Amino acid sequence: MLKNDLLLKALRGEPVKRPPVWLMRQAGRYLPEFMTLKNRFDFFTRCQTPELATKITIMPIDQIGPDAAILFSDILVVLQAMQIQVEMKDGSGPWIPNPIRSKTDLENTIIPDINEHLGYVMDAIKMTQLELNNRVPLIGFAGSPWTLLCYAVQGQGSKTFDKAKAFCFSQPAVAHILLQKITDTTILYLKEKVKSGVNAVQIFDSWGGLLSPDDYSIFSWPYIQQIVTALKDEIPVIVFGKGCWFALHEMKNSGAAALGVDWTCSARNARYLSGGQITLQGNFDPSRLLSPIPEITQSVYKMIREFGKDRYIVNLGHGILPNIPVDHAKAFVDAVKSYY
Repeated sequence: MLKNDLLLKALRGEPVKRPPVWLMRQAGRYLPEFMTLKNRFDFFTRCQTPELATKITIMPIDQIGPDAAILFSDILVVLQAMQIQVEMKDGSGPWIPNPIRSKTDLENTIIPDINEHLGYVMDAIKMTQLELNNRVPLIGFAGSPWTLLCYAVQGQGSKTFDKAKAFCFSQPAVAHILLQKITDTTILYLKEKVKSGVNAVQIFDSWGGLLSPDDYSIFSWPYIQQIVTALKDEIPVIVFGKGCWFALHEMKNSGAAALGVDWTCSARNARYLSGGQITLQGNFDPSRLLSPIPEITQSVYKMIREFGKDRYIVNLGHGILPNIPVDHAKAFVDAVKSYY
């Protein structure tokens, strides 16, 4: 029995004494202890070693006290399992040496046996749940098919993902084959995470906002909807699309338990666009955590008043930045805990 089930109550739409709080990327680079491990082990070693992934996942629970843990991993492990080589270069991020640019390139990709290729993630989930000892729920996650296609085709991070978009617009049939393969793999992956013991899952559509509303409804949303439909009866699903406020009206009837919003969408607009009957998550600007602590506290109170305490999960509008002081992250969490 969970000692703190605020997140699950909020995902079910039940009344709460205060909203739950967690931070995207809370298990990571703003924590000094994380940086110590980073200096000893490369990125994918940390992801692929259950003991390290568990240790990193638990760090913020002990240090800043959020109402949920999110497993330390990366969205790109799904591409690796599909036999798309992914490296992580210090200073420049993901690097795909052989990006997908044609139908021929697709022939080398597979829909993998999840336990064979991603068993280390399942081991990390089981190990983390033992360490958590029912203190808080554990969130598993995956990238949206569109976001993973962006990396697989572009070959690296980008502000525009112009090559990925060009691929979709010039070879749409091939793009849809790749998107479906990623979708099928992601569904299998998340179902194994559920079996291994996560309490909720989140789909990150980090680059959905780069598409026009029309193109989003072609190349991103239908594939997210497949994932939500496959999972929603087994576990609460949170969908977070950065810059995707325009799709909230479509997302609201998807079966998702909650929708994430970034800081460019006000609480009022988010409630209006999503119909007012679904749990929302967000939308604090991560850079605002660099404000003086008293300002962080007052901004959090204001945000909760605007969203309302029920059907709401306090979070950032995107991942926490590496230069955020730990005491500022803790002040964010503590502000929520002091809200009545």
